[in-house]
Amino acid sequence: MERWTAENPGTVRVIGTGVMGRGIAQLAAAGGLTVELADMRAEAVASAADHVAAMYGRLVAKGRMTEEAARAATARLRPIGDPLAPAAGCDLIVEAVREDLETKRELFAALEKVCGERTVLATNTSSLSVTAIGSALADPSRLAGLHFFNPVPLMRLVEVVPGARTAGWIPGALLDLVRRLGHKPVLAPDAPGFLVNHAGRGLVTEAVQILAEAAAEPVDVDRIAREALGLKMGPFELLDLTGLDVSHAVMESIWNGFYGDPRLRPGHLTRTRVEAGLFGRKTGEGFYTYVDGAKQEPAEPPVPPVPPRPVWVHDSGALRNLLPDVETGARPTADAIVLVTPYGQSALACAQANGLPVERTLGVDPLGDFEGRLTLSVHPGVDPSAGQAALAVLAATGRPVTVVRDTPAPVAQRLLASVVNVASGIAEQRLARPQDINTAVRLGLGYPYGPLEWGDRVGATTVLRILRGMHDATGDPRYRPSLWLTERAALGLPLSEAGTAPGDLR
Repeated sequence: MERWTAENPGTVRVIGTGVMGRGIAQLAAAGGLTVELADMRAEAVASAADHVAAMYGRLVAKGRMTEEAARAATARLRPIGDPLAPAAGCDLIVEAVREDLETKRELFAALEKVCGERTVLATNTSSLSVTAIGSALADPSRLAGLHFFNPVPLMRLVEVVPGARTAGWIPGALLDLVRRLGHKPVLAPDAPGFLVNHAGRGLVTEAVQILAEAAAEPVDVDRIAREALGLKMGPFELLDLTGLDVSHAVMESIWNGFYGDPRLRPGHLTRTRVEAGLFGRKTGEGFYTYVDGAKQEPAEPPVPPVPPRPVWVHDSGALRNLLPDVETGARPTADAIVLVTPYGQSALACAQANGLPVERTLGVDPLGDFEGRLTLSVHPGVDPSAGQAALAVLAATGRPVTVVRDTPAPVAQRLLASVVNVASGIAEQRLARPQDINTAVRLGLGYPYGPLEWGDRVGATTVLRILRGMHDATGDPRYRPSLWLTERAALGLPLSEAGTAPGDLR
């Protein structure tokens, strides 16, 4: 098979003129490639060409593209209709048809008969095995995954996915081509979920587990995720946006694909909600209800007025500095509210371990140094009047407060530790390089940091303490720490670095 480089491919055929196909065509033509638009429906091809030209016009109106560049890009669009028209002059064919294995296999088997020696075949699949798609080809070495994200022009991330038989030069050529088009490529494994969807299981599966334990409501988890962790969207908002019918299928597919890895285990609640048709925005009801497409978020519950009580803080100078009139004695007085701030330990366990009065002891999550939303953890033995007084004290700081059930780690710690642990598992299995894991999650999921980078900012030892605390308290193997994490915590190495490997000695 003749090789080409990112500098010399001139013609790409895009098969499929839906949202993804149109976006890929827009990006490729703007990047200097001649784009053949193909679809079984002739009217869809003409409509797609008009749509892309109109998008260029909008960019010109916004000052993000010159009129000359828009005219040139539009001229590079060539509607051809028939996906199986002779393709000897195509350097690359990108398939963006419906997500069905047999449909894609049949298409590529037919394309192989009409394309040239130098033509590379690429599938935009988001969930199907590239190797499985390529098994229908006489020469599977010419096929790779080229997974764009929606909307293609705005989502800069592209996963380049070599199959088991993909020729060794093709991934590098596709990585360079994506860079030429102004997007950011990552090398992803041909494994369930590729890279972004696999890494994204850390957040949503743990959020569903928290809900299944009745530790917090969806709105509580989302507010903590946004305002304590800095995520743009909470996990339940995200599930409603993508559609639970889609997301639950992805969760089950990835879990089954990794033969039941407990870290990726979905929860029974999502299956039940799918059966009930509670898909999210598309049905008007999911974890939230929607009126004319707008999410109806419950109001913050009011803080009950209660008489002030003295407060004593255990082992947290930052929280003491935040609160007024904190007791300074070595032990709390008889009527004082006791606030504890453990990592990877429940408020109840912390109170018992330190000989504190359990009926007056509540937890405050220290993750984030109390800069954003505060989380107050309540165990079953708390005196309600003490709990109300603690809530009033925290609310008096001017920060919003969410009250959750006391578990071996509070919500933000559990979400973050799961995100870092799943990403560490990906690195441990050498499914992707640490820098690609960070880039893929930051750009593909909109996290404030890549997951390994995030773990480094919080500290590998802190993340490990959270996971071990959860694992010891629950016995659930979903919290089993990755060896990648435990080794680097022990050695003081960054999670985002590969460290020394056997190959470095040769």
